[in-house]
Amino acid sequence: MSEQVFHAAASRGHSVHDWLDSYHTFSFADYHDPERMQFGALRVLNDDVVAGGQGFGTHPHRNMEIVSIPLQGDLEHRDSMGNVAVICQNEVQIMSAGTGIQHSEYNKNKDKTVNFLQIWILPEKMNIQPRYDQRAFDPTQRQNQWKTLVAPLSSGEDAVLINQQAWFSSGKLQASTTLPYRLKAAGHGVYIFVMHGAVVVNGQVLKARDGFGVWNTEEITMLANVDSEVLLIDVPML
Repeated sequence: MSEQVFHAAASRGHSVHDWLDSYHTFSFADYHDPERMQFGALRVLNDDVVAGGQGFGTHPHRNMEIVSIPLQGDLEHRDSMGNVAVICQNEVQIMSAGTGIQHSEYNKNKDKTVNFLQIWILPEKMNIQPRYDQRAFDPTQRQNQWKTLVAPLSSGEDAVLINQQAWFSSGKLQASTTLPYRLKAAGHGVYIFVMHGAVVVNGQVLKARDGFGVWNTEEITMLANVDSEVLLIDVPML
């Protein structure tokens, strides 16, 4: 029988600084909840809004898979491997920190905010050589269907590749659309994050920024109550 956990948007941790407004689905920084440390290999899911021209100065990471998904605005990235890039809506960035990397992230624009999801996945292999990748995805490929955005290095899929048996998929569902999703492997769970709209999964109504984890199942089915955009994170439950 499937198991599930619901995280209402309003129950997330929340921190506000001069230039950063951040919501934490799982324990992060000053927000700590022993019941919300991770969902399998999914360790961090932060919903960040950064003021114009501001951002995270150069800081280190090690042995973590870090995925950034802009929802609005443009995010400028610089790292110790020499990568300089701007990540925009409909793009996905992966940074495998491996043995160690330093990077910074800033709002590219001074006149508007940037909103992005910062997602950390525990790695499959430790101390790998750091790597960076970024690519754009055609939003029409997500219309009433799941489009794979992130997939394992070993999969060879047409996606941004990650050092873990993890898949990220996104769909833009029109109201009244029903869409099934089959989990990628035994022992996996899927974490559902509603970016916009409202959907129903396993009888649970999910609204914007709600999170819902399901495991011990092979498949889920989603019904969109209104036009919705959803991110699925399929991970080993460890």
